[in-house]
Amino acid sequence: MASKPGILTDWPWKSLGSFKYVILAPWVVHSIYTLIIKDGKERDPVYVLFFPFLLWRTLHNQIWISLARYRTAKGNNRIVDKSIEFEQVDRESNWDDQILLNGILFYVVYMILPGVAHMPLWRTDGVLLTILLHMGPVEFLYYWLHRALHHHYLYSRYHSHHHSSIVTEPITSVIHPFAEHLAYFLLFLIPLLAGFFMRKSSMAALFGYISYIDFMNNMGHCNFELIPKMLFSIFPPLKYLMYTPSYHSLHHTQFRTNYSLFMPIYDYIYGTMDKSSDALYEKSLIRPEQLPHVVHLTHLVTPQSIYHLRLGFASLASKPYTYKWYVWAMWPVTCCSIMLTWTYGHTFILERNQFNKVNVQTWVVPKFKIQYLLKLGNESIDSLIEEAILKADKRGIKVLSLGLLNQGDELNSYGELYIHRNPKLKIKVVDGSSLAVAVVLNSIPKGTTQVLFRGNLTKVAYFIASALYQMDIQVATSHKDEYEQLNTKLKNVECESKLLLSKSFTEKIWLVGDGLTKEEQMKASKGTLFIPFSQFPPKRLRKDCLYHTTPAMMPPKSFKNIDSCENWLPRRAMSASRVAGVIHALEGWNVHECGNTMFNVEKIWEASLQHGFRPLTIPT
Repeated sequence: MASKPGILTDWPWKSLGSFKYVILAPWVVHSIYTLIIKDGKERDPVYVLFFPFLLWRTLHNQIWISLARYRTAKGNNRIVDKSIEFEQVDRESNWDDQILLNGILFYVVYMILPGVAHMPLWRTDGVLLTILLHMGPVEFLYYWLHRALHHHYLYSRYHSHHHSSIVTEPITSVIHPFAEHLAYFLLFLIPLLAGFFMRKSSMAALFGYISYIDFMNNMGHCNFELIPKMLFSIFPPLKYLMYTPSYHSLHHTQFRTNYSLFMPIYDYIYGTMDKSSDALYEKSLIRPEQLPHVVHLTHLVTPQSIYHLRLGFASLASKPYTYKWYVWAMWPVTCCSIMLTWTYGHTFILERNQFNKVNVQTWVVPKFKIQYLLKLGNESIDSLIEEAILKADKRGIKVLSLGLLNQGDELNSYGELYIHRNPKLKIKVVDGSSLAVAVVLNSIPKGTTQVLFRGNLTKVAYFIASALYQMDIQVATSHKDEYEQLNTKLKNVECESKLLLSKSFTEKIWLVGDGLTKEEQMKASKGTLFIPFSQFPPKRLRKDCLYHTTPAMMPPKSFKNIDSCENWLPRRAMSASRVAGVIHALEGWNVHECGNTMFNVEKIWEASLQHGFRPLTIPT
């Protein structure tokens, strides 16, 4: 939002929220009508192509978003080092509004203008006319409109909304108030109207020109340099005819330079080119990939979770993972992604963070939760994890933390398998179990005397139970096999009076893992607090009960570049395993934490607090 919002700032359909797409209904009906009712000679293909073209524009934008986020996570050729936060993601979540607006306006203009129907697929003179009119009137008028928008009156009421994003992403290019978009529409309409009135228009000129604007807008707002120097060496005048991401980035950091649309020639003519443009371009081109100190290794949750990654839909990634019904409409893409990961899956970089000079990257193993649970392709999963560990070790990374990949004895012995296979590893593998134990123990309300254990017992569960015995808290379990497992595992602990088999379900604190059933949840008394010790949270079936998150902590504000949620965790929250990797690197602990061993629980808890990490509050 601009600092002093002017008239026509908000979009007319803002109140519709996610239902805003219904505004296309009249035009969709008209398009279908012309397709069905009219015969071949009267049927105009442009009406039929308008809405597939809107889908193409959406896909085109999304490809740029995913590419830009992936490249900035890697770090090579990055231009601006400042971080992106949730506030920017929220502000830019309505980037498709301009696609709706332009689609409707172009459709209406095409309907009402006489003599433009049934335009040919291609006309060379019409394409050349569009190019010349863009290079002349459009670029010239945009330059002066842009300078006018930087006058304090218009800037504070309109254009400051766009400049709220110092670090730009492709979608930043279209984040403007409604009134600005109307002005841009009229400006870009000039070449198209000229083609219509001069009877030189074609589908190639119409759809090609709009695609060109999208391409240049997205490219120019990437936060990495991608235009090869060779292009300017082969054709030196190109520097006046095409801008680069670093060129426009200076406009967002300096504000009073580099006003041009896509062609810097007008900045050269009127003396507003930033003198550091060439130097920043050269510097960005040779900037190497940023090597992390810590890698957090995780995997996908469900097939639909690909859209919740920060490389997917930014608006979904910025919120805790939940089921969205409309994602099912994309099942063809989902199925293709499943087949691709199944046959040609390789670990990829998801995001980067920085904290106290420690660089952190998150890598994703393209496997889904169901593949772990059903033991589908365990050898393939193990191979991918080991490949990632060896890759990180070869690159000199200090710590690798196992996130959701830490699935237990049957898969990889809590990560110990990779240590035995590669005894010369310099990188330290951390499963974060000690911090997970600490988080769960500190989530139990003070004064608690009894807890109920329920779920598949893991390494974390056994150490929690052992700690509870030492804290004089009684541990109850409703399943005989779990009772026997706890009794056997902790036989060296005097626990006869602190471990009991209970069927009453009256305990107010439940420590739960995978395997908790719906029936058992329904037996819990009102006000019960469910605290997960597992990697995955239980389904929230009871509105009269409280549910804590899976083991996680809240990082300090100085932890940079957190703009997406880690699976189901709240905004900015980080899983215990992810935090543990950072703490091990900060403290310089040169030890593995995997297998059946457990790092000092109190030591890592105190270190986390000293570095500014805080436990999540108990829900109310």
